Amino acid sequence: MSKIRIGTFNVENLFARFKFKGKRVKKPDGSYENRSYTTKELQEIFKEGWAVDKTKFVPFSEEERGITAAAIKVLEADILGLQEVENMDTLKKFVTQFLSAKDYTYKIVIDANDPRLIDIALLSRFPIAYINTYQFERSPNKKSLIFSRDCLEVGIQISQNTILPVFVNHFKSMIGGRQKTMARRRLQAETVVRILQQKFGDNAGESAWIVLGDLNDYLPSNGLEPLLSQPWIENVIKRIPDPKWRWTHYYKDKDEYRQLDYILVSKSLAVANPDAIPEIERRGLPKRATLYDGPWFPGVGNNKPKASDHCPVFIDLNI
Repeated sequence: MSKIRIGTFNVENLFARFKFKGKRVKKPDGSYENRSYTTKELQEIFKEGWAVDKTKFVPFSEEERGITAAAIKVLEADILGLQEVENMDTLKKFVTQFLSAKDYTYKIVIDANDPRLIDIALLSRFPIAYINTYQFERSPNKKSLIFSRDCLEVGIQISQNTILPVFVNHFKSMIGGRQKTMARRRLQAETVVRILQQKFGDNAGESAWIVLGDLNDYLPSNGLEPLLSQPWIENVIKRIPDPKWRWTHYYKDKDEYRQLDYILVSKSLAVANPDAIPEIERRGLPKRATLYDGPWFPGVGNNKPKASDHCPVFIDLNI
């Protein structure tokens, strides 16, 4: 049996997109104007890949990504599910530049369903034994995809004889209204339950597995009820003694502190780890979240820069 630290973190738009500055050119009358790059000029720019010429681009804030990295470093997680990662190149660059490639040798991102190109990812210090994507699951009428992003299943090779299935999720957001989007989250929750039962049988809780991620809703929730009400699943955040401190996200517009991020463990794992209490890392939040009164990571501002609008959550489990 090994003690493993596992966590989840919505890193909020971990993109590698650069904004083009354009090119300053002289007009026939002697004045200057900025114009967009031509296709040929863009091809020259992209030729070098990550060796970006910063005279032609405005990069995203390295200061902000440094704070995101600070939050990940202090977790010291062995397995970390991530949400809102653009692609594998972005994740590799982030790990190489801000973390330690030696710590997270194993990385996975699969492009999925989000039109903004924010995908689910996973970092691991343990080898990846297998990967399953459920992004192609369709609604009962077959007219739409169920998952807003994916339900990414990653089998982690903990030891020679132990593979831990981890299901990383990022449910439908509440943009457009919590109640108006509730049915989509409910369908996603029902589908995760079906996936677990198909894989592990009617007594799914007897197997060891973990579901985690940003489920984009707080309790009580009709949308999350099909998943969280199962007697063979435990929402370990509820083990935090004071409900006031179970929140993982601050929504400024309504001044709301809510739990949107979850680690759900099978009953067998919960029983095997009765004293395991999750922790929530808040030092990367913007200072506008005044319910938390610090300390903060160096450089955190009132609004920006920040690690994310979500807090990382982690727990130590004997697997």
